[in-house]
Amino acid sequence: MRSQRFFNDLAEELRELPKEVRIIAIDGRCAAGKTTLAARLVKELGGDVIHMDDFFLPPALRTPERRSEPGGNVHYERFLTEVLPNLRSGRPFSYRRFDCSRMTLGEEIPVENNGYIFVEGAYSCHPVFGDYMDRRVFLDIDGKTQEERIRKRNGEDRLQDFLQLWIPLEEAYFQTFSVWEKADYIIL
Repeated sequence: MRSQRFFNDLAEELRELPKEVRIIAIDGRCAAGKTTLAARLVKELGGDVIHMDDFFLPPALRTPERRSEPGGNVHYERFLTEVLPNLRSGRPFSYRRFDCSRMTLGEEIPVENNGYIFVEGAYSCHPVFGDYMDRRVFLDIDGKTQEERIRKRNGEDRLQDFLQLWIPLEEAYFQTFSVWEKADYIIL
């Protein structure tokens, strides 16, 4: 988190949301700190985290047409059926995580759904999902810091995958749908 004061202000604002189930989407560039922010907010406020990485696009859907679609690099169909209808129910539900090591659906992830739900990851503000969230947060990062973090987190070999594939796909999504312009908070 860039500053403790900003984090405290954000947490306080989220505490004041009037709904029983409060849904916060945390979108932004890879390695900008989305997962870390979601974990800190859960520690401070309680709730559940739904990771958009769990909706990794399966190989069978990675067609040239899908890859050319801005924001098409996420299995949004599965998010629309397994998660979105349940978010405001106030009842527990589960969804299945995509297991990248086996390239298939893996374990079920339980969501208690009794307070805050943080939907964390690139594509969490995809317009195909509508306005399901109470607040939108966008995390930005400069290119040099992004590369350093990806190298440290994923290794030099994987950095090239990010630079040549994942980052350009995310950037097309951000630009096409003006994700940062629609955010309630932008963290630089």
